[in-house]
Amino acid sequence: MPALIGRLGIPGLVDVHTHFMPQNVLDKVWAYFDSAGPLTGLEWPITYREEEDRRLAILRGFGAVAFTAMLYPHKPGMAAWLNAWAADFAARTPDCLHTATFFPEPGADTYVREALGAGARVFKVHLQVGGFDPTDPLLDSVWGTLADSGTPAVVHCGSGPTPGKFTGPGPMGRLLARHPRLRVIVAHMGMPEYGDFLTLAERYEGMRLDTTMAFTDFSERLAPFPTAELGRLADLGDRILLGSDFPNIPYPYAHQLHALERLGLGDDWLRRVLYENGAALFHVKPSLSP
Repeated sequence: MPALIGRLGIPGLVDVHTHFMPQNVLDKVWAYFDSAGPLTGLEWPITYREEEDRRLAILRGFGAVAFTAMLYPHKPGMAAWLNAWAADFAARTPDCLHTATFFPEPGADTYVREALGAGARVFKVHLQVGGFDPTDPLLDSVWGTLADSGTPAVVHCGSGPTPGKFTGPGPMGRLLARHPRLRVIVAHMGMPEYGDFLTLAERYEGMRLDTTMAFTDFSERLAPFPTAELGRLADLGDRILLGSDFPNIPYPYAHQLHALERLGLGDDWLRRVLYENGAALFHVKPSLSP
């Protein structure tokens, strides 16, 4: 990876989709992936099942100069304390983009505003795990707050690896029609509804997509990216952001970068995806890395 970073002449990687969360929550996430074979028909070994400090050192060793702490609730009453943990993590991890989350529940707009006041720079929403409609009236003021502040939200809204009641382009399309200024980052390129989410990105200027697990050998077996869409992927090169799902990936981190490189979209496209787009969105400076 240092060789690729050096060849491209970029300061490092801005990875907008990495997971750091309270250990008891992470243990439950890992237990889910340990059972992913029965759930999805695919084995899903966690490649970087390490303690927190070791995971940070590994990620920085790959060249990450900025990354996120994607965490998310699966029920009411979790988001506020997850946000408190994330604020502490960001305070002691200066190269982490302070991450927060929310759930459709009374008081969500209050704790979202509190998170923003504490310095939150990106939010994570998981429609599949949370099992909620993004257009739930309880979230209308939350989305309005994020739109007004220009704060991005990474949203798992595609139907991979298994569909949920509110996954797919329909619910997100309705949300963006209601809040067209939202800065939404569609996780996993919207897998497997790639083309539909590319269409939404063409329609809404604030929408972006992250590369998390897309184009890798693992995902190409599960939900291959249509080669016919590569032209649109190239044209949207200023809206595509590096994401990896580190540490919860069933292959080495370098494979995500190799998968992007082998698309053959050129070094300028890679520079934008690996560093420039994320750095511009989050105002990352090369000196951010400790």
